[in-house]
Formats: sequence, structure tokens, C-alpha cells
Amino acid sequence: MNEIRHTDIAIIGSGPAGLTAALYAARAQLHVLVFEGNQPGGQLTITTEVENYPGFENGIMGPELMDIMRKQAQRFGAESIFEHVTEVALDRRPFLIATDRDRRYTADALIVATGASAKMLGVAGETEYMGYGVSACATCDGFFFRNLRVAVIGGGDTAMEEALYLTRFASEVVIIHRREEFRASKIMLDRARSNEKIRWVTSTVVEEFLGETLSTGIRRLTGLQLRNVVTGDIWVEPFDGAFVAIGHKPNTEIFQGALEMDDGGYIVTNCKSTRTSIEGVFACGDVQDHIYRQAITAAGSGCMAAIDATHWLENIRHSAEATA
Repeated sequence: MNEIRHTDIAIIGSGPAGLTAALYAARAQLHVLVFEGNQPGGQLTITTEVENYPGFENGIMGPELMDIMRKQAQRFGAESIFEHVTEVALDRRPFLIATDRDRRYTADALIVATGASAKMLGVAGETEYMGYGVSACATCDGFFFRNLRVAVIGGGDTAMEEALYLTRFASEVVIIHRREEFRASKIMLDRARSNEKIRWVTSTVVEEFLGETLSTGIRRLTGLQLRNVVTGDIWVEPFDGAFVAIGHKPNTEIFQGALEMDDGGYIVTNCKSTRTSIEGVFACGDVQDHIYRQAITAAGSGCMAAIDATHWLENIRHSAEATA
């Protein structure tokens, strides 16, 4: 086993929340390690153009935005650790962190910014066309489908919300659901049903996302292969975009049983701060936010977590010095 490294603040996750937290904590003259995990930069690294992040008038590519954030945090001394955290011991001080490289670290304070992952269908073409017509966030990408035909796949409140939002831009929104009955609440279902832009295809599943590669080398979605689960009929419908809206799953597995979570698995934080159920552990971004799920709100909560953690450390250390 390698020698254990110690840091003032460990940040698990490297999306907008984690890197913003790293920037603020490093500027406060604290030693900061950012564990970047299996997807350095978070979900924005699989996003093409980002047009709704302030400061970039003409938009910016997701991977470029995250690279800028990383370099800005590193400029003030934050260090990126390109390892995946496999275990965290929160029942001891300092906290102990183990990674997939068989390395261990300790930290006086911990910021959890592991995010949440959209649940996907797992069918052919879904990964290939993600960011090229396939999306899991209408608020992020709806603007790109102005006057185009899009599909929303799902039957819960998330699907209804996505569909209603997309009617602001799309010429037609088709909700595709595997059953006749919907999990969505009555009020959300009624709103969607009363919208003339929304069409319904029920008892139907997506078999494959179809597309093409243009002469420029850019991929784009062209349609969906669908199957009626009752009749077995298979057909292809043309779509310019498809939004998978079957929910999100917070990346909190390694904290199960250690941190307080809600029924959906999201980390519970104090309503006025980013504090969790364990002193010295803070959470920010989508791992504790199942409502907004935007890069800008994640970054804002990352700033809050860094300030909360910095103040907490100052108070703890001041108390220790006073009693020494």
C-alpha cells in the first residue's frame, strides 16, 4: 500500500460543482485535491455546445468549458487526482479515502460533488447519438430544436415536464411510453394532454436510435425504430431530436449508510447550507439537487460548499488552538 497523502479539503467529483468548489477553496489558501473519477469534467464532457452558461456570448463546447474550469482551479493550487474513489471512511478523523489505484488519502474536510446520471434506455444508437440529437435535458438542449420534430421517451412527471418545455421550441413533440397508463401526476398529465403540440404514442418502446454521418463528419439523429409491445409491429418514425426522460440516479453508492439521503438517493443538505448529516462533509451539485440540474446552479452550490467547508475548518482549527 502506498503512503497516505493528506489534504485540507478533498473534493470528489470534477463537474461544474466540484471544480468551482476547488477554485474557491484553493483561493482561500487551502490544500485541495480533486478526485476526477471515471468521467473527468462530469456530464458536460459529453455535451456538445453549451449556450446557457453565463460569460460565453456565442456558446462554448462542454469539454472546453470544463477544461477552462479545471485550469482556473489549478492556477490557484488545486490538484487533480485522476483516480476513481472506491471507498470513503467517514467514521474517523481525518476522513479516509481509497481509490481504484490502491492509493489512500486523508482529508480534514470533504466535499461531495459526484453528480447524478441520467437513466438511459440502453438500446442501439443511444450512446452514438448522445449530444447529436439524443439528450437527457430539455432545458439544456431544447433551444437547438426550434421548429423541429422531437420525441420524449418516458411516462412520469419528468417526461411531462420535458415535453411541455420543448413545446416552446419544437414544431411537434411526441411522447413515447411503453404502457397505456402513466406514472405522471394527474396535474402534469392533464397539462400535457391539453397542449396541442404534443402527440402520444403508447404501448411502444424504442428499439434503436437511427442517424447518419454528414460529409463534414458530424453525426446526427434522423429517427427512431419503434415497436408496439402489444401487436409486435415495428416501424421507423423520423425525428430530429429525442429526449430520454426516465429519471436520474444520483451517484451516491459509496455513501450509502453513511450520509443521510432522501428516498431518491440524493444527499440531504441543510436547507441554509451545503452541510450534510456528518460534520465536515459537504455536498453540492446534482448529487443533492434533483430539481434544477443545471451547470450554473451546480457551480453556484460548489461555491457555497467551498465557503461552508472553509469556515468550518477555520472554526475547528481555531477551537483546537484555543484549547491547546
